[in-house]
Amino acid sequence: MKSYLLKYVLQVIPVLFIISFLVFFLIFIAGDPVALMISDNATPQQIEELRESLGLNEPFFVQYGLYMQGLLQGDFGTSFSYKQDALQIVLEKLPNTLLLGSLAMLIAIIIAIPLGILSATRQNTAWDLLISGASVIGKAIPNFWLAIMLILIFSVTFQLFPVSGSGTVMHLILPAFTLATGTAAELTRLIRSSMLEVLGQDYIRTAKSKGMSRSLITYRHAFRNCLAPVITITAMQASVIVSGAIITETVFAWPGMGQLLVKAISLRDMAVVQAVVFVSAFAIILLNFIADVAYRLIDPRIKYE
Repeated sequence: MKSYLLKYVLQVIPVLFIISFLVFFLIFIAGDPVALMISDNATPQQIEELRESLGLNEPFFVQYGLYMQGLLQGDFGTSFSYKQDALQIVLEKLPNTLLLGSLAMLIAIIIAIPLGILSATRQNTAWDLLISGASVIGKAIPNFWLAIMLILIFSVTFQLFPVSGSGTVMHLILPAFTLATGTAAELTRLIRSSMLEVLGQDYIRTAKSKGMSRSLITYRHAFRNCLAPVITITAMQASVIVSGAIITETVFAWPGMGQLLVKAISLRDMAVVQAVVFVSAFAIILLNFIADVAYRLIDPRIKYE
């Protein structure tokens, strides 16, 4: 386990380095943030003095070197729009995004597991066709359109949920369901296909011939043995939820990292953008590691290398 963990960390370091370089480069060529930080009546001398004080007059690789020097010390710089440490601002928003993402994943799993099992055990029936069709539609619907439709139906027409904002559990329901839809559709299709493959194995036919109950065969033998690929896709869907949160949090005005990122990009607040992307990438990498560890718990045949 120790050697596996060391190997995983050594693989993560260059990934985070590449991410930091790409984000810094894209922000560097996006435009001059000084133009947004200073008054329109500022003289060219004042603009140059501000650019020099921020180190933005240096060549690209010098700026990137200074950025990496601060990054290794946990310093992403100071946000010029919030006048605070960028990492501190992101970490203040992180719990809201984790809460929304966790609830969305929980909703997706609660929906996907019974529907996927039902679709597999009722193959080529009306239930199977209905669930498969709903999965395709759920995967195809864009998050922003679904969010707007949910607001119009449940917030404006029936007034069951708040339109936007935060503060209560009711504020979480619509954005969490919006995020969960695509993930639930993906997991439902995967569980169905994995279950169909497992149900065709010899040991399942042997269990049936021994007179085991259908529910015991389905849940104890078949579903447990199809969990490995499900965990893989669930970990991968975490990145989908993070990216989807950018749009969903903006539509519902949920105070998370997604909404913060949109505002930071519009203001060209480089420090905040870099901190959001780096924290998001680290969270996704951590989730993938947890998924790798979960393989061993589910299937003892899998060994750490």
